[in-house]
Order: sequence, then C-alpha cells, then structure tokens
Amino acid sequence: MSPATPARRARGDGRFALWLVLPTLLVLAAVIGYPVLRAVVRSLYDDRLGRDPSFIGLDNYASILFGGGAEKFWAALGNTLFFSFTTVVFELLIGMTLALVMNRAFKGRGIVRAVVLVPWAIPTAVAAVLWKWTFDANGIVNHLLGSQILWTGSEWPAKWAIVFADTWKTAPFIALLVLAGLQTISQEVYEAARVDGAGPIRRFFSITLPLARPAIVVAVLFRLLDVLRIYDLPQIFTNGANNTRTLSMLVVEESIGNLHVGVGSALSTLTFLIVFIIAFIYIRLLGARVMSSANGAS
Repeated sequence: MSPATPARRARGDGRFALWLVLPTLLVLAAVIGYPVLRAVVRSLYDDRLGRDPSFIGLDNYASILFGGGAEKFWAALGNTLFFSFTTVVFELLIGMTLALVMNRAFKGRGIVRAVVLVPWAIPTAVAAVLWKWTFDANGIVNHLLGSQILWTGSEWPAKWAIVFADTWKTAPFIALLVLAGLQTISQEVYEAARVDGAGPIRRFFSITLPLARPAIVVAVLFRLLDVLRIYDLPQIFTNGANNTRTLSMLVVEESIGNLHVGVGSALSTLTFLIVFIIAFIYIRLLGARVMSSANGAS
C-alpha cells in the first residue's frame, strides 16, 4: 500500500476536526442560530400586543433608519460607539499597565493580582449601583472634587461617569488576558536586549509589545464585543436620560416598554449586524496582521 500523500492526510485531518467540532456547532446553531433567525423573521411583521401579526416587509427597518424612529436609533448608535471605543481605549491603557506591574517579580505579587481582579468579580449591576451612589450630588466624588456636579443630571457628566465605572469594572479583564501573553515571553530575550544596551522603553516597544500583540488583540476583541452590547450600566445610571441611551437599551425599550415586538426584533437584528461588521473589520485588519507577523517570526 502506497503511503498517504500530504494532501490526503490533510483532508483526513480536516474531516476528523469537523467531526470533533460538529457537536459544538450543532449546539451553537440551536442556542444562537435559531433565536437570530427568529428575530429576523419577526422583524418583518407588525407585531404589537393586541393585534394579529401582519407582514410588512422592511417597513420596520425603514422606520428605524429613515422614519420616525431614526433620531432615536442614530443617537443610540452614536452613544454605543462612544462608550465602546472610549472605554476600550482607557481599559487597554490601564489593563496593560496593570499587566506589566503584575508580571514583575516582587513580594506580595499574588495579593496584588487578587486585589486587581476584585472589580471584575463584582456583578455589573452591583458595581453600577455602587458607582451611582459615588457619583451622587452628595457623593464622595463631588466631596473629593469640592464641587456639586450633577453627574447623572446632564449629558456629558453622565457619559463620563458611565465610562469611568465601566473602565473600573472591566480593565482587570484586559489586564488578565494581557498578563497571560506577557508570561509567554522568555526572560532570555530581555537579558539579550539588556546586553545589547536596550533601555526599558526600547525593550517595551521592540520586545514586549510585539510579542504580547496576539493577547492584546484577543483582549480588545472580547471587550469590544461586550461593550457594543452595553445595557446595565447606563440603564442603572440614567435609565437612558440625557442622551445616554444605547442600542441594547433601545431594543428593550421597544420590545418590552412599548410592546413593539417587530420593531424590537428589527433593532436587535441591526445591532447584531453592527457588532458583526465591527468585529469582522477588526479581525480582518488586526487579526490578519498579527497572524502574518507570527508566521514571519516563526
């Protein structure tokens, strides 16, 4: 019998891998695929409480994008993008700093790591209530600043309060993922760089950042997917007042508050598409670059 060719072995490995992941794919299709398809179908109907559903095609989408609901939709989209990109930038900077500190060898490093992860372990709703009290007109923030800012009473103070609370809550998540990437970097590389005369800044940009880039890309992707669906923090802080409503809040408002299930389904479908497009562009741009640099290094 002739030995198997590399192409035949590759096809065999591919079929074996497919059988391994098939149960997971079936579960995902049932848990994720069916609800998404159901939402798409219901978005094509005028489905309100007390009425029989009637097929209206893309009228719900037209109303959301260009009709009576356009102003709320575009405002919610703008707020969602603002919260997403602002918090991700702050969380990446703080998380990277925390990861660099926790990666160093010093006495009590285990305690520092445990303390850093405490905010991430607190449920988001609980953290939102705690920070809402902190940003109260008579709260500790105004006491420390010596002012009487109504943090939840006007647009930009409310937005920055939400950004601050979300950054405090989830920066440890990025720190944890980046720390895992930093620990894969061999200390011999740093020793060789020191021998060559590279300083701390040069070592960071020439060694730490490039080698930790895959972990950073994954951390930012996970966080971006999460914050694009932000709901609980602005809901508890302001209930959408002062132009702080997000897309997820708008979906709940239309589906449950106004009982417009068809409009809510159309909004959820648009939210899904927006998240998918942003994630796809991010992966195509940064993910492909990381893979190409990793292949070049190997």
